[in-house]
Amino acid sequence: MTGLRYVYAVCRPLAAPLQAELTGVAGAPAKLLHHHGLIAVVSQVPERDFAEEPLRAHLEDLDWLAATARGHQQVIDALTAVTTPLPLRLATVFRDDSGVRVMIEEREEVFLRTLDRLEGRVEWGVKVYVEPTGQEESAGPDRPAPKPASGRDYLRQRRMKAREHEDTWQRAERFAGRLHSLLSEHAEAARLHAPQNSALSKASGQNVLNAAYLVPRAKSEEFVEIVDRTKGEEPGMRVELTGPWAAYSFVEPAAAEGTQSAEGRRTAEGTHTAESAGSAAGEGS
Repeated sequence: MTGLRYVYAVCRPLAAPLQAELTGVAGAPAKLLHHHGLIAVVSQVPERDFAEEPLRAHLEDLDWLAATARGHQQVIDALTAVTTPLPLRLATVFRDDSGVRVMIEEREEVFLRTLDRLEGRVEWGVKVYVEPTGQEESAGPDRPAPKPASGRDYLRQRRMKAREHEDTWQRAERFAGRLHSLLSEHAEAARLHAPQNSALSKASGQNVLNAAYLVPRAKSEEFVEIVDRTKGEEPGMRVELTGPWAAYSFVEPAAAEGTQSAEGRRTAEGTHTAESAGSAAGEGS
């Protein structure tokens, strides 16, 4: 195997085979590298794109970054279907197989401890958005809001809008809090992430809850049903469920040094952010 080694994840030996002809970053096939009772899932990638200098330049190219994140996530998704993977950070590259083996040996203890803790569990993401009101939608660029008849009308409209906005956000916060408490009761662990920037995520509405839940696979169907029952429960609130994912949000700090952040996963979902993509090329190349 020639070229650099792009490493997607570390996991235990697979109980079921990966899907045939699985490809990942740059369309390269995914291979299994066995070492010390663990497996690194790798692809061969060209130096012209993934050596330290060209990779650093590529990480400023949002289109390239998004395509790479999608290829990375495609392999992680395939792994998640058959095992519990520990995803490595986006663009983790080593010079050769020996570099990958050294990485496994250096982090073997924390990898094993983390895999033991996450075995048989997946991550579900839940977001709540405040939808634009019908009044805001009707007052779009083609249908502007009626002009006030006087200065007094203008002030009254401003006060009403401010009051409506405050009421909506208080209601959204109460709904998001209740939902998070409910879902936390049906998960082994939960993490609250910062609300997503709608300009980056391209999602409509304002994000008021952005949470992750660690759920046993065997209880995932029940968890999904609970989330589904909340959809439409509160007018003007949109509930979105994503997953099942590898447990990105529940990796201990020592293992997180070599693992992909949840933001890296969201890059693959369509959130373009160079901040999420760290390079480990210097470790092995």
